[in-house]
Amino acid sequence: MNPLRPVILAAAGSDRVKRTLTTSPVSASMVRRFVPGETRSALVAAVRELLASGRAVSVDFLGEYTTDRARADSAVAEYLALINDLAALDTSAVPGGAAPLEVSVKLSALGQSLGADGPAIAAENLRVLCTKAGEAGVWVTVDAEDHTTTASTLAAIRQARPEFPWLGTVVQAYLYRSEDDCRDLANAGARVRLCKGAYREPDTVAHQHRAEVDRAYLRCLHTLMHGPSRPLVASHDPALIAAAAALAAQTGRAPGDFEYQMLYGIRTDEQLRLAARGDFVRVYVPYGTQWYGYLTRRLAERPANLAFFLRALAGN
Repeated sequence: MNPLRPVILAAAGSDRVKRTLTTSPVSASMVRRFVPGETRSALVAAVRELLASGRAVSVDFLGEYTTDRARADSAVAEYLALINDLAALDTSAVPGGAAPLEVSVKLSALGQSLGADGPAIAAENLRVLCTKAGEAGVWVTVDAEDHTTTASTLAAIRQARPEFPWLGTVVQAYLYRSEDDCRDLANAGARVRLCKGAYREPDTVAHQHRAEVDRAYLRCLHTLMHGPSRPLVASHDPALIAAAAALAAQTGRAPGDFEYQMLYGIRTDEQLRLAARGDFVRVYVPYGTQWYGYLTRRLAERPANLAFFLRALAGN
């Protein structure tokens, strides 16, 4: 594992580092690489280009750990408007097999952290979004957050899936519990986005070394591919992408029976290569003003970006 990863993830919670990074001119180009814009209009322009290239999208309105009810309500309103805008786009270039348009939501942005009533508030807000999305032909996936939210998030998803069976779930392979979660979700026929994991977690709940995380990912992927679920392979790792293709062949899955998911601005050439050979590729596209936490997690995941990060901190 990248030895600087814990340092950068710690910076995600530092107000001083946040002020430095968000005011540095160097960081502006880094932000644009991963986040196409702060406004919905900028987001829609980027999504339109992705759809025209044959790639599906999953859009995230950035924000998390909301502790104010008004902010949670504002996030719901933004997602409702976003769903309307997405539903108006031309998706004819995207292959079949799944809804080409999706939104990704964090329950903490919908009110999960609002005290004792938070989980119920978030669950109701999720139902509101899913109802709107279902009417518009847009799917929804609930993002994973740090391990303290995992149980309540999965509970909310289990509650909602009978009414919205297309509701997706994110599982982070580095958590020790994830193999059991994948088994349960696979048996339920759920859509499962499997990622390695992006948060700073203690060794009491998560694997700490890259090789261990990779092995856990492959075990989870094996479970998903061999079950009735729809695996969403969220990785930029060439070895894991190749393993997914091999498992799909072994289990007789057609390209439309699973999908590759990658982040906006990362390995674009590979996204296009997979789409060109007929695979279903979905790009995770974030937007909004709350991009700082998202950016620091992307920096932590990719050592090649550390030079930009350090230059920004130095004020160059």
